[in-house]
Amino acid sequence: MTVTIVGAQFGDEGKGGIVDVFGEAADVVVRYQGGDNAGHTVVREGTEYKLSLVPSGAVRGKVGVLGNGCVVNPETLFDEVDTLRDRGLDPDVRVARRAHVIFPYHRVLDGIEEEVKSESDGNLEVGTTGRGIGPTYEDKAARHGLRVGDLLDPDVLRERLSYVVPKKRALAEEVYGVDTDDRFDVDALFEQYRSYGERLAREEMTVNAGAFLTDRLAAGDDVVFEGAQGTGLDIDHGTYPYVTSSNPTAGGASTGSGVSPAVVADGEVVGIVKAYLSRVGTGPMPTELGGVVGDTPGYEEDTEGRREELATRIREDGGEYGTVTGRPRRVGWLDVPVLRHATRVSGFTGLAVNHVDTLAGIEEVRVGHSYTVEGEELHSLPATTERWGDCTPNFRTFDGWPEFDSSAVAAEGYDALPAEARAYLEYIEDELDTPVYAVGVGPGRSETVVREHPL
Repeated sequence: MTVTIVGAQFGDEGKGGIVDVFGEAADVVVRYQGGDNAGHTVVREGTEYKLSLVPSGAVRGKVGVLGNGCVVNPETLFDEVDTLRDRGLDPDVRVARRAHVIFPYHRVLDGIEEEVKSESDGNLEVGTTGRGIGPTYEDKAARHGLRVGDLLDPDVLRERLSYVVPKKRALAEEVYGVDTDDRFDVDALFEQYRSYGERLAREEMTVNAGAFLTDRLAAGDDVVFEGAQGTGLDIDHGTYPYVTSSNPTAGGASTGSGVSPAVVADGEVVGIVKAYLSRVGTGPMPTELGGVVGDTPGYEEDTEGRREELATRIREDGGEYGTVTGRPRRVGWLDVPVLRHATRVSGFTGLAVNHVDTLAGIEEVRVGHSYTVEGEELHSLPATTERWGDCTPNFRTFDGWPEFDSSAVAAEGYDALPAEARAYLEYIEDELDTPVYAVGVGPGRSETVVREHPL
């Protein structure tokens, strides 16, 4: 059986923790898109593990697979594997030979391009982590990227580097006026990445992902597909151009792993929801409470109507700072049209709602129930980001719930939640016509109330 974990908002919903909870019964955990820009935190037995590339299940001794839809920085991969080993774990991580490889020049160009966007009049800055994700996917689409399988064959590796690196060096020097170094040198890159290929081969880490996973499923294994980022950042279904370069939605689980779409459809698809909304980077956010300088459009000129104190409280209590970058996230009330859109795109069969504890103690909790734009009421996300930016949220108000003992609630179950919190969760269920499988009431794995287990 399969379970696909999808972020229902803009990433940072707590997917890693839910994969840790639901993945305990799984045999294999698969990352199907993204790269080391996707930070996720797993807490096990009081110990916190911050990962950006290795699948969350590695902390629990599961086989982890980086699918062909991922872009892989070998340096990050080996750093994380070695760190986990140093902490007493024995991660079993496999990498798809069809996955594309991030090179140092990708990271340089990523930073340059984001700087150019930030200086433009169009306010096109995405808020990239600078890890080279976008430029690597650009090379993949342009059909001159290098894949993990290429690192295993020195002749192929040198041939392909000799073709692409001069193009990248010319772009950096002649278009952007940047002095280049070993990060744009064929010989230096060849030696560095050949050594990565030798280690991958020596440790037998590479696989033909689709065939590997199909065989595991045929043998009766349970597989969890772990999405990075969230629906709002999907390059096709998100708030373009403020998106990532891949498909975090459920469709990406098939194309990014090599299994049939029917395999994903026959399993469970669980949408991960934060009890409020957060996002990194610029772009519209109709239910935003406060603002973040440099990210919230127009914030420096207009702070009218901002609820900075409440935004700061939620940000601090919820730890709303990027796992990879440390950047403060923008926070706002729950945006239900975003969730309706995510539910339709991925076909959620269940939900996990996290950070319910973060909102505890707030007297009145609001949700953006729908939008009004040009006199029309909308219940889902508009097709264009510009139209979304023109939307005004229509709020519904809920009684807040008191602070509670997370450990006690987790031990006693769903009915131990304050009645007001349960009413809030039941509203989400009703609006999305999807049951809540789990409720996160604290940061630890043991602080999750599981109402229904998909495996």
